[in-house]
Amino acid sequence: MLIFLCLAWELRLAPVHPGGSWLALKCLPLLAPLFGLLNGRRYTYQWAAMLILLYFTEGIVRATTDHGPAQWLAIAETALSLIFFCASVAYARLTRPSA
Repeated sequence: MLIFLCLAWELRLAPVHPGGSWLALKCLPLLAPLFGLLNGRRYTYQWAAMLILLYFTEGIVRATTDHGPAQWLAIAETALSLIFFCASVAYARLTRPSA
C-alpha cells in the first residue's frame, strides 16, 4: 500500500514539481523486501522494520513542513509506516524459534 501511495503522491496527487518528480523513485527500496515478505521470511520482516523507519521519518518531516494535500499524504505515509513497523515486529516475535 505504501508503494502505491508513494507513486501516486509524487507522480499525480501532490508532486514537488508539476508533472511528477524523481522523488517517485523513493518507492524502489520498498520493492527489495517484497518477495521475502510475501513468503513470510522472518529475517526479511526484521530488516524491513528498520527500512520502514526511513519512510516514517520522511512522513513526519513532510507532515510538519508541507501544506495542503501533501501534508495529508505525509500523514498517511506516517500512519502506514507505523502500522507496518508494529506488524512486522509482532510477526518477528510470534515466529521466533523456541529455545
